[in-house]
Amino acid sequence: MNRIPCMEAVVRVLESEGVDTVFGIPGAAILPLYAALRTSPIRHITVRHEEGGTHAADGWSRVTGNVGVCIGTSGPAGTNMITGLYTALADSIPIICITGQAERAKLHQESFQAVDIVEIAKPVCKWAVQLKEPAQAPWVFREAFRIARSGRPGPVLIDLPVDVQRGDCFYAPELDGPLDVEVPGPRPEPVRAAVEMLLGAERPLILAGGGVIVADAAEELRALAEYLQVPVQVTLMGKGAFPEDHPLFAGMAGLQTQTRWGNAAFLESDLVLAVGARFGDRHTGDLATYRRDRRFVHVDIEPTQIGKVFEPELGIVGHARPTLAAMLGQAHALTPARSAGEWPARVGELRGTLRRRDDFDDTPIKPPRVFREINDVFERDTTFVTAIGLYQIWSGQFQETFLPRRYLVCGQAGPLGWEIPAAMGVKCAFPERKVVAVVGDYSFQFLMEEIAVAAQYEIPFVIIMINNEYLGLIRQAEIPYGMNYAVDLHYGEGGIDHVKVMDAFGCPARRVERPEEIAAALRWADEESERSRLPVLVEVMVEREANAAMGPSLDAIKEFEPVPELAPLTD
Repeated sequence: MNRIPCMEAVVRVLESEGVDTVFGIPGAAILPLYAALRTSPIRHITVRHEEGGTHAADGWSRVTGNVGVCIGTSGPAGTNMITGLYTALADSIPIICITGQAERAKLHQESFQAVDIVEIAKPVCKWAVQLKEPAQAPWVFREAFRIARSGRPGPVLIDLPVDVQRGDCFYAPELDGPLDVEVPGPRPEPVRAAVEMLLGAERPLILAGGGVIVADAAEELRALAEYLQVPVQVTLMGKGAFPEDHPLFAGMAGLQTQTRWGNAAFLESDLVLAVGARFGDRHTGDLATYRRDRRFVHVDIEPTQIGKVFEPELGIVGHARPTLAAMLGQAHALTPARSAGEWPARVGELRGTLRRRDDFDDTPIKPPRVFREINDVFERDTTFVTAIGLYQIWSGQFQETFLPRRYLVCGQAGPLGWEIPAAMGVKCAFPERKVVAVVGDYSFQFLMEEIAVAAQYEIPFVIIMINNEYLGLIRQAEIPYGMNYAVDLHYGEGGIDHVKVMDAFGCPARRVERPEEIAAALRWADEESERSRLPVLVEVMVEREANAAMGPSLDAIKEFEPVPELAPLTD
């Protein structure tokens, strides 16, 4: 067996694990790894900020289902990665962050940029480890990939002292390969009990969370729902797990990202089968309202998730794909295929009568109109990326999604600035796909330096900015306090000129101020990004103090815009 530089063995491991792109910034303490990358087919994208690199690896991972990789040097490079690690942990995204480190003998001497990044990162990682010996290098990385993928997926940090990186190890790539990842199937007894509960309910719902997408279980979900004719709702993280134009689609329940008819359907349900959902507080709201008059079955790959927020009547531990497949098998054994009955018809009635308007012709532009145009202009397989704020809430309420891994959102952590680097990661993974980032003006400014990366490497995508020149969600949250304080982003007569910002990066941009201009601007951006091979911005100036519908519980959502006057609901 040959003895080779241990960092060359690490790069061979990355290649064999399916990594074709890494995002990073070189520094003195990580150069032995970069020396090994020089001869690899892995593409390296030099980002402008390590947080941006983690979010790019995150976007790459979300759209591929594989483990994304970000690299940084020692000290502040690692601390800059913490937000990205937290985001990945919160949303169950497998990424590996690699940091350089001072020599082992210097770690106790307050050496330059020597920080204990392993201890800092542990609370936001599945595993944080420092490589102690060169001989461990390939095996630590194999284990990192296994841990990142296993159970509830998540991030890993590997810290590499520079003297360890310079070492050699025995390695034969032809004898090595990825470690097995267990895909736990459920026990048959609770699966049968769950199906019997579904069959015994009058108004059951299936709630598809992000775990359905992570598990690539959309086909199994649809097959079960169609066989039993059970309507399906999605959480924000589960958006795309079930096509929103399907007759059994029951909308989205929640406090912020919700549909009127989705909340109504949930409140009328008597049984909820939640698959890969963690019952986040922005979804459930007041638990007494959320749980009232309905029973719950909770399916999750992570046993400690069951009962964490509230106790379900039945918990099932298992990977979403084999669990849903097992449920379908039990359904076949217990009943013939069901035809649509009164409950799916009722959900369809709610969908047809409890809508929100998106056809406003007002100037300044009302934000729902922007999402109406987005739905009309972009094709079904477009991949959308969005982050946190009022624009995310409007996106969740109004954007239509039909396929898994086509609607990416940083759900629990909600870091501002996530969209641009995440969109870049998506486009690196699938250069042929159409990618659209929906951003707010403030979030855009957090990591807008990553536009320079997309321009340098010719990574084209469309950016749609919903610009209200405010910290809009916080301004709305301040209303009960009777204040409008420290949230105004209005600079001068016209605000910060994002068109000029894009021009400084060498990228095209256009500002829209009237609703009838939106569609043409979106089509222009779509064509121009592909022609120029650059990110292209459409900045839509919207009503400054527009509010999104939200409230403290599913039955207490405040509507700030007039709702359509449609036929009244029947009992």
